[in-house]
Amino acid sequence: MNYFVEGLQGSGKSTLVRKLNKKHHGCTAVMEGDYSPVELAWCARLSAAQYSEVLEQWNALQDQIRRKSHKEGNYWIVCYTQVKSENRSFYQQLENHEIYNGRTSFEEYKHIVLTRYQNWHGDDNIFECSLLQNGVEDMILFRDMSDEDIISFYKEVRSALEGKEYEIYYIESADIEKNLNEVRRQRIDKEGNEIWFSMLMEYFINSPYARKRSLTKYEDLLIHLQHRQTLELRICQEIFGEKLVILESKAYEL
Repeated sequence: MNYFVEGLQGSGKSTLVRKLNKKHHGCTAVMEGDYSPVELAWCARLSAAQYSEVLEQWNALQDQIRRKSHKEGNYWIVCYTQVKSENRSFYQQLENHEIYNGRTSFEEYKHIVLTRYQNWHGDDNIFECSLLQNGVEDMILFRDMSDEDIISFYKEVRSALEGKEYEIYYIESADIEKNLNEVRRQRIDKEGNEIWFSMLMEYFINSPYARKRSLTKYEDLLIHLQHRQTLELRICQEIFGEKLVILESKAYEL
């Protein structure tokens, strides 16, 4: 069996992954930014030529980069957020090679994602945010796709996963703002600045979706997150129904 843990920011996904990992001792927890056979969040996808250029340009980080690199066919997957550097330019450069946030055409994006799901034959994994969050955000905020088109895409995902053993644990947030505010208070730097929340707001307001609609307020983000949760639950119920377990955020027992 494998487990996909999904839900909004602040719903408690990381906590649930840890609880599942404790309950199922033989399973491997795959968190965002780890090398994953099914998902590429916080990972750069580089051609052989691009990979060589990165190694040459960031010579001082070569050993770290190599340790966090994985060869897949003609491409290298680099878990760049796990490389330690004080130079923000390194992370900004590698981020541009992620497949999300409109950085690839939809046809290329779809081919990459569906192929990875189809080729995956692993077992005993607990995946954090490896099915919905990054893909749904990409399709809403950066491709401005309709709910129906996003649902059609996930029907193809279901087909690509045919024959594989998995369950989806979706953590539903009854109070999205409360959960978000809790995370805001927790994820601060040494000076008390809300670095994580600032990045989240910047990510949202600079997306094509928000710019097109002149969305710049915290309330606009909350409306978007409510829409996203409603859509994700619809995807889970309509497409993955028998594989779905819905948990109430911060109020469940395993």
